Amino acid sequence: MANVDKAFGLRPLGNLSATGAQKQYSYVIADNQAGAIYQGDLVTLVGGYLVKYVSGTHATAVGVFNGCNYIDPTTGKPTWKQYYPGSVNITSGQILAEVLDDPNQLFLVQADEDIVQADIGQNAAVTATAGSNITGLSAMELDSSTILTTNTLVLKIVGLYNAPNNSLGENFTQVVVKINAHQYGSIGVAGLT
Repeated sequence: MANVDKAFGLRPLGNLSATGAQKQYSYVIADNQAGAIYQGDLVTLVGGYLVKYVSGTHATAVGVFNGCNYIDPTTGKPTWKQYYPGSVNITSGQILAEVLDDPNQLFLVQADEDIVQADIGQNAAVTATAGSNITGLSAMELDSSTILTTNTLVLKIVGLYNAPNNSLGENFTQVVVKINAHQYGSIGVAGLT
């Protein structure tokens, strides 16, 4: 059966540390920052503020966005969202984002095209379309056309995700990855040759 095309961004899936525990930390999103950030989007720091990671623009990622909270400027009530809607002009406090920022964290991600066995251990960039304002989930995917040994590519492919209806050699393969070019870890290691 063919793989299903249903992008969901990067979803946490254990880690390479001895504890195996998922870790996240709070970061600040600048007041009135434009552009949505969805749960599962790669993120990075620019000028001390959290922004959505964009391939070709940013060199490293700090982690994966896992929701945010702030005092809603219209209602004055504490608000938690799975995504940052963009252009929130707060009048009190800060916009705090929860980020899965452990350099050893593993993630599950869908590729936009096929993955083959030889791609395991290689590196890749990401590609993204807008996420969902209904579910709050990202539409970020691994960009299969970028798979190379290049050390500056943001993701490292660790292996195939073992699940029914998920196989190599077909579009939309789900794979296990880790952040290769991480702001708190490696600036990137080459893929296997």
